[in-house]
Order: sequence, then C-alpha cells, then structure tokens
Amino acid sequence: MENLGIIGSGSWGTALAQTLSEKFKRVTIWGKNKNLIDCINKERVNFKYLPEIILNENIKGTTDLEEVFKTSEIIIIAIPTQAIRETLSDLALNLNDRYIISASKGIEIESLKLVSDILEEILKIPRKNLFVLSGPSFAKEVAQRLPTAITLAGECSIGENLQYLLTTPTFRVYLSNDIKGVEIGGAVKNVIAIATGVSDGLGFGNNARASLITRGLYEMTKLAKVYGGKAETLYGLSGLGDLVLTATGNLSRNRQFGYLLGKGLSVKRALEEVKQVVEGVKTVKAIKKLIDMYNLELPISETVYKVVYEGLPLNTAVNSLMTRELKKENFE
Repeated sequence: MENLGIIGSGSWGTALAQTLSEKFKRVTIWGKNKNLIDCINKERVNFKYLPEIILNENIKGTTDLEEVFKTSEIIIIAIPTQAIRETLSDLALNLNDRYIISASKGIEIESLKLVSDILEEILKIPRKNLFVLSGPSFAKEVAQRLPTAITLAGECSIGENLQYLLTTPTFRVYLSNDIKGVEIGGAVKNVIAIATGVSDGLGFGNNARASLITRGLYEMTKLAKVYGGKAETLYGLSGLGDLVLTATGNLSRNRQFGYLLGKGLSVKRALEEVKQVVEGVKTVKAIKKLIDMYNLELPISETVYKVVYEGLPLNTAVNSLMTRELKKENFE
C-alpha cells in the first residue's frame, strides 16, 4: 500500500500526514479551504493550524474529495464528528477494497451514533475494513515527531498489517479489537477535560484535578458499557492515557476552554479565544441525551452540560458535585 488519504486539513489531519509521510509514497490531504490547500501545495505549510511545521514533499493537498478516495488504499477521517455525515454522504464510490480509519472523536448529537457506525452507514463498507485510531496525541507533538503511542482498534487479523504500516520510529501503534471502547474513550475524555480546566481556572489545585480525572474515568467506563465496549479498554492508551493528556496538557483545546470558563469568560467568549473546534462542547450534548435515555448517573458530565448549555453558575456547579449523596467507590 503506497498511498494514504487524509480527510481533514486541520491540525490533527496535517500532523498525521506529516508523521506518516515517511511510510507512504504519497499522502493526500483533503480540505474545503482552497487558500489553505494552495499553501500546503506551494509553501509546504498549513498556515492556519501548524504554521511552524514544514511539510514533506510527498504530501499533497486537494479540495477534490473523490480524488482522495479513488487514489488512496487507506483513508483516515480527521474532521469534526458533527460534520462527517454532511461531508461524506454524497460519495457514490465502491469502497470495498479500501481501509477506512476514523481519527475523529465524538458522538453524533442527533443519532447518538459513534463515528465508526456513521462511517459504516454512509460509506457502505464492510465492518472488517473499518478501524479507529485514538489515544494521547497532541497534533503539534505528533507533527514534531515527538514520541507518541496510540491505539488502533478493529479486526485484528487485518489490523496487524495496518499497525505495521502506521508505526514509525516516533509513532507507536498498539492494536485493540474493542472499537466501541476506544471510541468512547476518545469522545468522553474531552468532556472531563472541560471539567478539569474549569477546576484549574478556579484555582482548586491538584487534589481536585486528580479527583475529576479519576471519577471521570469511571463515567467513561459506564458509557462504554452502554455501547457494548469493554471497561478495561478505558484503562489503556485510548482511555486513561488520552484522558490524562487532555485533562492536564496546555495544548488541550477542551482543557483551555474549561480554564477560560473558570477565569470568568462566557461560553461564547471562551470558544472565540480557543479559535478551534472544542469537541467536548458538542459531545456533552449527546451525553446528556444518553443520561436522560438510560437514566445514567454521570454527575461530572451532566454538570458540564448544565454549565455550558444552561448557564449554571460555577460556584453552584462545584457545590452540587461536592454535596451529592455519599457513595461507595465502585469500578465494577
């Protein structure tokens, strides 16, 4: 397999293109912004998202979506979850001989479907050809070829070959057969990271942050079970690993958004300051629907929803979490 396609010219798609370009003869990035794509092709930089990274010569940009699917044996989807259906629904191609890898993180608000289910539905590809790539991986560090370990989930008999193709000296890929668990980890950790950001912005310290991460992990395992995922998957790279990174790292957009809320900015102003998509803001809306549908007890996620969408004052939010009925600590 010589050609790799990336759907998405944001920071994550560009970073994957850069680090994986050493393993493929050609890497094609698709994006809607013609000026950005022209800059990738002519100046070898993504001026909007990763302007400090000089892209390798075998990376090409295009605004022709079908071109990527026709010329690439492996296609990685790296666009916001809520835009996937609209972006890909009009494709009328037979993709049975292609391998599709989701690198998008989230839950579709309207359908409550995970990305793998959306892709299977709209692209009409065999489930065995569908994979998920997720784990602790800031785009900038991946593009800079700093050491990164990540999880590839899917049919292991096929995934072993993809694992080899996607692994580089600085990008180590582990294999899992639990697509649902891996996807839930990538989606829900963004919501918990908003909560830890708020806590840090309020100056609550390390104890509070550690508590939110730990209890947030428990909420992730409960949601994984709803989708048929394995709780133990959440203790690995795509769960705990990604959660710790996103909830504590300064490059995290979700943590930054929460931090700005903790410093007193409104939701609108905080989103404007971050300047990029904050996936947790959308994902928590889907989680609230799941809470109501299945009568789930997910206090951190529900509180984040109330802060973001109902204007719950932060002092009230903190008090409601700290004064809840006392419980046993249970990870069963």
